[in-house]
Amino acid sequence: MMVRRSHPLSESAVGWKPGRLGVKIPQALSEAKNPATVRRIVAAAERIFAEHGLAGARTDEIARAARVNKALLYYYFGSKENLHRFALESLLGQLLVTIQYAPGPDALPREQLLAYVNGYFDFVSGHPNYPRLVQREMMETGKHLGWIVERYFRPLHQRLGRAIEAGIAAGDFRPVDPHHTVLTIIAMTVFYFAAAPLLSAIWGRDALRPQAVAARRRAILDFLEHGLFRPTAKNAPSPDR
Repeated sequence: MMVRRSHPLSESAVGWKPGRLGVKIPQALSEAKNPATVRRIVAAAERIFAEHGLAGARTDEIARAARVNKALLYYYFGSKENLHRFALESLLGQLLVTIQYAPGPDALPREQLLAYVNGYFDFVSGHPNYPRLVQREMMETGKHLGWIVERYFRPLHQRLGRAIEAGIAAGDFRPVDPHHTVLTIIAMTVFYFAAAPLLSAIWGRDALRPQAVAARRRAILDFLEHGLFRPTAKNAPSPDR
């Protein structure tokens, strides 16, 4: 049933190449003649699972949103549960790919951290279903949390924590608790997008308009600059201040 690494989907449009994300591909899916149809199915599933969760989502609704026959969902994925996991893994795989473009281990801790923060911000802002999907996994049975943590969240958490520890050791960062600082960085990014409907209602304007999203990025980077980073020689206050 599983796993081919080279298939038509891996050459599909940029931003959705499961064969390059380490995602296991069902046999029927690997032989799909129309990758655009599969992308529509996964995109529809991602949105509907984010709205209703695994238990509340209906394959009829997913098929309707993807403009396909429901039988095609079962032909490609076998079950609603398999489609749910594939949608999650595809999304999380894209997160890993985004973060992997951060500077290598020879980069300064500040450069590593800023690359991670900007990459993570770009990913979350470009994938509005991500915060809700993760929240639903935590709120529901959580049976998927094991493999999600093991394959995705723990490695990312550890990588970010090591960058913070290196910055502290080098004297570039304030002596903070690395674990809590990781949580702060993730939360101040994800919460904004998860709470965007509420924030829009409070502010009376769209929290996801480009200008608002850009302002949120600036606020996060400003917080890091003044809350975590020690002043560089160029930015340090003069002694007479």
